[in-house]
Amino acid sequence: MARWQDEHHTMNKSNLLALFDQDQRIDIEYPGMSREVTPNAVRHVATVAGEEGSLSYSRLDEIGAEAAIQEQVDYFESLGQDFEWKLYDHDRPGDLKDRLVAHGFLVEEAEAVLVLDLQRAPDLLWQPVKHDVRRIGDPQKLFDVQSVEQQVWDEDFSWIGLYLGSALRDKPEQMSVYVAYLDDRPVSTAWILFPTHGRFASLWGGSTLSVARNQGLYTALLAIRAQGARARHFDYLCVDASPMSRPILEKFNFELIEWTYPYKWKRKA
Repeated sequence: MARWQDEHHTMNKSNLLALFDQDQRIDIEYPGMSREVTPNAVRHVATVAGEEGSLSYSRLDEIGAEAAIQEQVDYFESLGQDFEWKLYDHDRPGDLKDRLVAHGFLVEEAEAVLVLDLQRAPDLLWQPVKHDVRRIGDPQKLFDVQSVEQQVWDEDFSWIGLYLGSALRDKPEQMSVYVAYLDDRPVSTAWILFPTHGRFASLWGGSTLSVARNQGLYTALLAIRAQGARARHFDYLCVDASPMSRPILEKFNFELIEWTYPYKWKRKA
């Protein structure tokens, strides 16, 4: 019986990964990005100043891989735009990681692709949110998001106001942005993307100041986004999780389906 359950679970995970590929890598469209489909890839060109482009999906073989990689590099170089090649464990050919490195890509920390079937979400996520969590609908009020992100990661997040602001102005139905406050001070932030098609809503930007951790804010932001996804009839939540957030999310029945690796190309200029 246990063996049958393991095989059934593996089969379901395989089907889920195929569905994820179609929804979140092939068909996906992002606010502030122009989606382009080539014979062997799906790429997204940034239309917001300061943003990098991305390649969300590739279908390569050993014979044509080198030319296809160079084609993407040359294309983004011609645009004067950095880009990220999102590589997943099952992408082919098997040595694609080495090939990208040989072309000058730099790989950053691996991320766990976690998926939550909303029918399996714990009851805690469906409870009313009692913390001071506010939805940011006015692009002029995104400074609180930028402030939290910069303090948590100690990086320049000036681009985030442009990106999120563009999304809220042009595609408000596709994104919800939230900030949690303690004593009227912004201390935690996160947003969620609702694609116009497909069954996955994706989680982004979850960050909490160290002084505000272990107070339930992460859970509150997760809950309010899960509730928004269910209200819009999505079946799954997905997220590229850091080592810090993965164990927290797994407590809420998120499951690992794959690993992804951000390979960064920086233009020569």
